[in-house]
Amino acid sequence: MKAVQVTGYGDVDKLKVVDIPVPEPRENEVLVKVEACAINNTEIWMREGAYGTDSKSGWRPEGVQFPRTPGSDITGKIVKVGKLVDDSLLGKDVVLFPFTSSGEKGSEHISLDMSFIGSEYDGGYAEYVVWPAELCFDMPLPSYSESAVFSVSGLTAWHMVKQIQVQPGETIMVTGANGGVGSLNVQIASKVFGAKVIAILGNLDSEAKMRELGATHVLSYKSDSLSKEILEVNGGPIDSVLDVVGDALFSTSLEVLKNGGKFCISGSAGGQKTNLDFRKLYLKHITMYGSVLGTRAEFKEMLNAISEGKIKPVIDKTFPLEEAKEAQVYFKNKGKLGKILLLP
Repeated sequence: MKAVQVTGYGDVDKLKVVDIPVPEPRENEVLVKVEACAINNTEIWMREGAYGTDSKSGWRPEGVQFPRTPGSDITGKIVKVGKLVDDSLLGKDVVLFPFTSSGEKGSEHISLDMSFIGSEYDGGYAEYVVWPAELCFDMPLPSYSESAVFSVSGLTAWHMVKQIQVQPGETIMVTGANGGVGSLNVQIASKVFGAKVIAILGNLDSEAKMRELGATHVLSYKSDSLSKEILEVNGGPIDSVLDVVGDALFSTSLEVLKNGGKFCISGSAGGQKTNLDFRKLYLKHITMYGSVLGTRAEFKEMLNAISEGKIKPVIDKTFPLEEAKEAQVYFKNKGKLGKILLLP
């Protein structure tokens, strides 16, 4: 089969298109013919070594073992099953839950042995992938491409919204609202949980689309008076922030949050380190959450909401598998709206 492998930490020149054997499913696994694989920050940061030191970076302390096939947002068809897997799964269209874990129910995502497909396991930048049968779920939509945009970004966004316990009528600010996680934060907070959403992005050309996704207000982070604009459109401080940007909007977030407000972060595309005046936290009674992925139960809840039409797929562009380098370069461009897909 054709696959794209990361050969080491570094730039996109570390991505190589190779011909390798089709993997064999073990007794509790299935072989999935990959039909679509969405791109995430996770595999780019894994390649760049952003999760740790240059010599050991990944979801596990020992770092990534190269070569590794990246890709974690995967949809496809089950074409072979292991000897302990029911034959009835053959031919089923599935979306893959993106990590394994021995954590107890409800705590899978914080278990020390959490291992990610595309980082600790070979992933979806390939024509075939093997994965545990119990972690393959029915596709929420008829389309492989549309169903592939939710796994990591959607689970992350769903868990973020659940963590801050969004209530109907609350005002939530979403940073990076045009990205994979951000655009889903907008939809989930507004259309599933009934919040008012202030979407923050760079280019206001996407304002109409943001409103269609559920945003009440759309503002640009390029404004010299962003904090003032946020307070004006909301008529005062906001309830919570769902952030994927990090440093670039951190001080603004703390400034516009109400006393007792909540700040939840799942990414740091705008800077991984920041200056923090602790007085802002304790004088305003702000609660902070770090968030990555979520639980299997939350994954099922999200898939149900997608099936019911409450959350819509947002796709910016598709690439053939062989153009994984170009796709990752494009992914890092500003101004896109939604997910980037590789199609084997």
